[in-house]
Amino acid sequence: MYEYTIMALGAMALLMFLQLVFADIVGIKSRHTPGGSVQVDHENLLFRSTRTVANTNESIAIFVLASFFCIMSNASPALTAYAAWGFVVARLAYAMCYYSNIQLWRSVFFGVSLLCLLILVVIGVLTWV
Repeated sequence: MYEYTIMALGAMALLMFLQLVFADIVGIKSRHTPGGSVQVDHENLLFRSTRTVANTNESIAIFVLASFFCIMSNASPALTAYAAWGFVVARLAYAMCYYSNIQLWRSVFFGVSLLCLLILVVIGVLTWV
């Protein structure tokens, strides 16, 4: 019933893994000391890749909780899946724009991902109203 939402959760886990590996590879290539601070500079790919990981980490708990809230509330499986996949696609686009230093679109996709989180919560709440 919620197969597509569960698949979105798995896809998000894969995206997070790939973001982490990418940031690690960039760090190794730039000879960055592990654990050392990264200079704030949007022109620096190491900064952008570590910020991508950090930003995803900041929102992932909301995504997981909102998805499970919808599932446990028996919300519409289709609407839940659309919102969950919207979040995953927006986060992928966000990461690609951040890596490429396309600031306007990065912000747009960040906003879309936030909207998808809000939609997930609203879908869950509406089952209780």
